[in-house]
Amino acid sequence: MENYDVIIVGGGPAGATLARLLPPQLRVLLLCDDRRDKPCGGLLAPDAQKALARFDLTLPKELLVDPQIFAVRTIDLVSRQQRYYQRMYLNVDRAKFDRWLLSMASSHAEIRHVRCRSVERREGGGFLVAFPGAGGSLETVSAPLLVGADGADSLVRRSLFGPARTRRYTAIQQWFPLAEGNPFYSCVFDPATSPCCSWSICKDDFFIFGGAFPPRGSRAAFEAQKKRLADFLRMDLGRPVKTEACQVLRPSRPASFCLGDGGAYLIGEAAGLISPSSLEGISSALSSAAALAASLERSRPLAAYRRATRRLRWRLLAKNLKCPFMYNPLLRRLVLKSGLTSISVREQRG
Repeated sequence: MENYDVIIVGGGPAGATLARLLPPQLRVLLLCDDRRDKPCGGLLAPDAQKALARFDLTLPKELLVDPQIFAVRTIDLVSRQQRYYQRMYLNVDRAKFDRWLLSMASSHAEIRHVRCRSVERREGGGFLVAFPGAGGSLETVSAPLLVGADGADSLVRRSLFGPARTRRYTAIQQWFPLAEGNPFYSCVFDPATSPCCSWSICKDDFFIFGGAFPPRGSRAAFEAQKKRLADFLRMDLGRPVKTEACQVLRPSRPASFCLGDGGAYLIGEAAGLISPSSLEGISSALSSAAALAASLERSRPLAAYRRATRRLRWRLLAKNLKCPFMYNPLLRRLVLKSGLTSISVREQRG
């Protein structure tokens, strides 16, 4: 059995960033599941841009996709209202972005492109982690430190700390060939099909529609909302070329977060660190990874990690104050009707 100093489960922005920041003298194993892409609008919000700037990282141009859009079209499918609001996001290829972060971790960690099958505490201390090895046999390795960076449905969190104690949704996203028309980014609200939000975005030759739905009946709700949006836009989406799905969390109270204990740590969405209003999680993934990397060098790493993420956790919880104005139908209708902070858009004519 091989032994490592740290095993990281999950090769997204959180896991890749942690592997890159850990001291080079540590022997690090990073398990990255490449089986599927995660539903994501692929927009880098200002907080994520700031986190990258703190690492002195610049974004390679090959990660950017067309178009770069300067406004979000907010649509309420029940009241049939819409407004445009200025936003400063970067439109990127999410899969390429993740691979870019992972490439910078490759010189600091051993990377296995496999799906973790099980994690457990080892008698006497440390952890045992199993994953498919050569020839399809199950390989087991050990380490005194284990980090779960494996998203909302974290195997590490479920195995060691139980299920997430927060609101859970199923995110579903489909890709369609881009039809003629002006490309746009939209945030969609439709309480008839979901209490959460949906999104659409254009990327090069594709139009993407996705949203978060209650787990029970999520696919039927997604299809119903997709039809309602197509009718509102008077747009034929055509046949999807790709469908993606995963679990997503919306933290609402301190207990929504789980940072770990006993030598096992959680970062990014595995820890519940995601915005409850916009579902943006890349900035929290990067920030929590940096916080844990610095905390592991302290004499009491868990206490240090809790202190380092305290402001982040309270900032995420504070975003719940914004939620009623987004998700309460009456308040949202009043905000849209007021036009406060919205911009006027002149439709282009052919």
